[in-house]
Amino acid sequence: MSTLFTETRIGNMALKNRFVRSATWENMATEDGHMTDKLYGIYEELAKGEVGLIVTGYANIVEEEKPNAGMMGMYNDSFIDEYKKLTELVHNYDSKVIMQLAYGGTKTTHNVGERVIYAPSEVCEKSTQTLGKAMTKDEIDYIVQAFAKASRRAQDSGFDGVEIHAAHTYLINQFLSPYYNRREDEYGGSLDNRMRFLLEIYAEIRKLVGDEYPILVKLTASEFFEGGLTFDETRMVCQKLEAIGVDAIIISGNIHGKANTMTGESFDGYTIQEEGYFHEYGHVISQEVNVPVITVGGLTDIDAIEEIANTTNIQYFALSRPLLSEPHLIKRWKEGNRAPVECERCSKCRTKRGNFCVVNKKRKSQFASL
Repeated sequence: MSTLFTETRIGNMALKNRFVRSATWENMATEDGHMTDKLYGIYEELAKGEVGLIVTGYANIVEEEKPNAGMMGMYNDSFIDEYKKLTELVHNYDSKVIMQLAYGGTKTTHNVGERVIYAPSEVCEKSTQTLGKAMTKDEIDYIVQAFAKASRRAQDSGFDGVEIHAAHTYLINQFLSPYYNRREDEYGGSLDNRMRFLLEIYAEIRKLVGDEYPILVKLTASEFFEGGLTFDETRMVCQKLEAIGVDAIIISGNIHGKANTMTGESFDGYTIQEEGYFHEYGHVISQEVNVPVITVGGLTDIDAIEEIANTTNIQYFALSRPLLSEPHLIKRWKEGNRAPVECERCSKCRTKRGNFCVVNKKRKSQFASL
């Protein structure tokens, strides 16, 4: 059997295979972020499909900040009981589930003008043109504590760990970025200062959840534009995260909807690949740190995934859109049907009725009544 289906561990979390469902915003929670039957159904299907580790869609950590409609929440204790139902559901199928926690910031067009949106500096986000409020030290402390409290709620809910979303131009990523972070205090300037916000978040989470609870961090390999966070800087952030005890690092990109049109292009000395967009970057980092590295983006073919597993130090492989198209994909591959997933990488899966595959006829039919 392929080594992709052997048991491994991230911290004290035993995983039955090396496949991860990457955090995916489903747009199916209630207006205030609570669970729905549709959401429970999605997670049960993923667990039935034998995904080793499921990462939830990003959850907002403070009630007043919601970068997208229909996203999950973790901003107070009212969520704990319904998430216990979710984690028990996933555990019934011997899969693990962690919660992704995020502060979206200016990477949003949702309800802009109706709420205060924090940012490291007053710099418009490139894709949304949304301008945020430069944070005071008290506001930084408030968000740091919110991440920690949300993580403790996740632990109390039975989640097997948490993932800090520090990628995709969300708030933490903006603090890391020299383009978005123009601060002149201890949170701006040098890379050590720019990573301070992330390190404080990790430290406060660790205080509340203890030393054994898995904490993962999702990072952008590079911002892929002049003046942004570079891959060399991301490598140094990863080395620091290893030193302070992070349990795994997810290496993603910052080019939603564009990566498949940029394959073959090189940035910071490495190339975006047709299969596994960012795995060259992940491989470099995996040679420099001793914590597991997870690659995500553009993975559709098990033969290609095995080739990456056999020729790099990358340990885990995360999929998002392929599992929207075919939630039982991992089970199918395990049982010997190794055909690539029916995913056209078209990104049409974001609909007003929720995020699901509109190309795969079977999945389209399943969600036709939404």
